[in-house]
Parts: sequence; C-alpha cells; structure tokens
Amino acid sequence: MTHKEVEDYILSMPNSRLDYPFGEKTAVYKTGDKMFAIIAEGTDPLRLSLKCDPQLAELLRAKYETVLPGYRLNKKHWNTILLTGQLGWDEVKDLIRHSYELVTNSTN
Repeated sequence: MTHKEVEDYILSMPNSRLDYPFGEKTAVYKTGDKMFAIIAEGTDPLRLSLKCDPQLAELLRAKYETVLPGYRLNKKHWNTILLTGQLGWDEVKDLIRHSYELVTNSTN
C-alpha cells in the first residue's frame, strides 16, 4: 500500500478533502469540519490514524501488533495503523470506510 493508494481511497469518500492544520508533515482528511483519517507524511512504514469504535479498536489492537492506540489522539476512539502488510488492503479500506461512517453518522 503506497501513500498515493491510501490517499486516493480516502479522497474517494464523498465530500472528503485534504487539509494540513498541524503542519506539512501531517495530512488530515476531513469531511465537513471533522477529521476521519490522518497520514504521517514521510513515514516508513506509512502510519495511518483512523477513528474507530472503541470496542473494535481494542479488538484490533489485541489481534494485530501493527494496530496501536491513536498517536497523539484520543486513545479510546482512534487507532494508528502501521501499514506493513500485516493488515490486507481490503481490511484497511474497510477501516477507512468505518472511520468515515463514524464521523458522517455522528451528531454535532
């Protein structure tokens, strides 16, 4: 999974956009004014942070050593995934979609 593949998929979500509110090394993907994905630019392996249901977040962290509590984020609601290949591309896409849906379905 390359940065471009991941970014292209994230930006394929309706009304999603890229922003850099935290500086040029942190790509933040939003829908409306809500973040649903963050890519740490220039990391190897690529580091992707996604919003996640708290119970699913715990399950994923227990199952995969490359799924960690959200880096500099609310640890209950965010995971940071090291894209080493431990999670397959289909699973990563599902988690991106899950994050997007959590944000778009939440109330303000």
